[in-house]
Formats: sequence, structure tokens, C-alpha cells
Amino acid sequence: MYLWDLAWRKGSLGYIKYVLKSTLMKLPVFGWAFHILEFISVERRWEVDELSMRQMLSSFKDPQDPLWLALFPEGTDFTEQKCMRSQKYASENGLPILKNVLVPKTKGFYACLEDLRGSLDAVYDVTIGYKPRCPSLLDNVFGVNPSEVHMHVRRLALDEIPTSEEKVAAWLMNTFQLKDQLLANFYLQGHFPNQGTEGDLSTLKSFVNVLAVILLISMCTFFTFCSSSWFKVYVSLVCCYLSSATYFNVRPIPLLG
Repeated sequence: MYLWDLAWRKGSLGYIKYVLKSTLMKLPVFGWAFHILEFISVERRWEVDELSMRQMLSSFKDPQDPLWLALFPEGTDFTEQKCMRSQKYASENGLPILKNVLVPKTKGFYACLEDLRGSLDAVYDVTIGYKPRCPSLLDNVFGVNPSEVHMHVRRLALDEIPTSEEKVAAWLMNTFQLKDQLLANFYLQGHFPNQGTEGDLSTLKSFVNVLAVILLISMCTFFTFCSSSWFKVYVSLVCCYLSSATYFNVRPIPLLG
């Protein structure tokens, strides 16, 4: 959600796509939207994900088509229990012990770099700090927490990143060690280094957007339940198609372009 906010502030909201776990793609309505927006779904098992992920990445290679591809190498959200499991794995495999992030998985990140290297201009390393604590889903829904969201963004030119898979894995681990220290300092000092301040979003623009969304939803709801039968048939067919498309991960070839 906060990356969407960042993209909105930078005028790139329509360009952002996510790599996310496949169970989210099967959610009614939300999963359908993720599918339409061309998000990449993964099972988090490389032997299963490689083919479908590379097929999706191949459709993102046009340098004339702006793209923000958001990838989470940790593979899941951070909790104390997951952190303990991650530290145990790191200890058993001779990896650095991280306290504020999880050990990153490298294969998906390397595949994105390998397939898109010719069309990307940079990788942006984003670290997010929350005050007073990391919010839960319900905290966000009800606006309880966080009171502040801090983002540290580091731009990395592609020529700064190795090309071989082994070196990329080592580079990513070093990057996460830096993130771990960055977050440790954030929790002590309450801010990231050289921090600036983003201005508030336009209240009027946000209000107009909310009204437009409410109006559109109200119109669709009215036509679905109170209009002639043809619209109900159309909505039913759309729902059936999107349900099957997201369940079986079917992506039709565009008619044009």
C-alpha cells in the first residue's frame, strides 16, 4: 500500500506491478484486479514458478512501456516467529544473522534482473520504517497505525549490480545486511539518514478520486441489480471469466499491439 502511495506521489501509479503470492490472485474482486493489472503470481517454489514468471517478464521488455516492478526478496511479511526461523536457517547455512529483515531469496530477483536488464535503467532499494510500530492489516484499515511512515530509497544503476547468479546472490545478501543496519539505526534514532519530508497529498484531489470511485461502484451496483437482464448476464459472464482466469492463471493475448 505504501509503495502505491510512493508511486502516486511520483506520477507512476499506473506503471507499478507486483510479484506476489498466488493465493492473493484467487481473492474475489481484488485478485481479479491484480490479474488485469498484470501482477506476477508465484507459489514461492522456483521449480513451479520459473516458467510462468519468465513468460510474464518477457511481456515487460518494451523500453517504451514504463514499468515499476516491485519485488520482495524476503518472500513474506516480517514477524518475530519468521525472523527466528530465518535466523536459524542463516546459522545452519553460514549466512549473516539478520534481526530486522529476513534472509532474502535470490532466484526470483536474479530472473528479473536477467530478463529485464536490457530495458531497465536502475534498481531502487526501498526500506520502510514505521512509527510507532509495524502496522497490521486492521491497523491500516481503521487508520490506527502507523502515525508515520519513513522510506529510505537508494537508486542503484544496473552496472553496479553483478551479472552472474552467484555474485548477484552475494550482492543481495550484502544489500540486506545494509537494510538490517539501516532499520536498527531507525529504531534507535527515529529517522533515516539525510531524511527529507514529503508534502501532503492534495485533499481536494483525493476527495474527488474517492467520489469518482463511489459513483462508479454505485452505478455498477445499480445496473447489476436494478437494470435489464442483459447487464446482469454481462456481469455474470465477466465474473465467471475472471474467476477461472485467476484460478488457472490464464492470460489472453492482446488483440491489438
